[in-house]
Amino acid sequence: MHVQSPRRFHRLLPLALTCGLVLITLTASGCQTAYYETMEKLGYHKRDLMVSDVKKARDAQQDAKEQFKSALDRFTKTLNIQGGELQDKYDALNEEYQQSEKRAQAVRDRIASVENVSDALFDEWTAELKQYSNATLRQKSQKQLTQTRSQYAQLIKAMKRAEAKMDPVLAKLKDHVLFLKHNLNAQAIASLKSELVTVEGTIDSLIKDLNASIQEADSFISSMEKDNA
Repeated sequence: MHVQSPRRFHRLLPLALTCGLVLITLTASGCQTAYYETMEKLGYHKRDLMVSDVKKARDAQQDAKEQFKSALDRFTKTLNIQGGELQDKYDALNEEYQQSEKRAQAVRDRIASVENVSDALFDEWTAELKQYSNATLRQKSQKQLTQTRSQYAQLIKAMKRAEAKMDPVLAKLKDHVLFLKHNLNAQAIASLKSELVTVEGTIDSLIKDLNASIQEADSFISSMEKDNA
């Protein structure tokens, strides 16, 4: 039996890894294409799926906004206690942090879903423009595509801006939760009070961007549903 030399094995390993990544990418792409084809057979076109995903992303952002408000409220209450109940307050604040992380992940997942279906929709729309025999209708469709792309660009920009602010807020919450965990005493509370203004400011800024993103989503949904009426 022939045995590969270690040197030859190491030369082949990067190639094998590259081929593996390509296969995974093609498989994922194939599954996504099959999914869209199946949904279209059931009467759900990419446009419908895109509007549905935008609605879900909007709702996820609304949930995240309420959760971050709750976390800030819990953090403020924790700083106002007079000792004795600190362990219970820490447990409650930690739970708020965990829920905030879940809500933030839901927002990330929904935004990724919106991006996936919108890419597929715009690719299909662009390709199908070539199928027109009527130049006037092609131009009208091209204009509608351009307008939809522009509206979508504003929407995804607002969503991404809000998404980018979630991680810094979560990091601050986690820092304070850990600090309470490691310093369950009145001195820990006193030192954290100076941080309250910073936490309030970052969460207020996040909520402002979430509200803006939610409004963009509402506007986009309204426009798409109006065009489809």
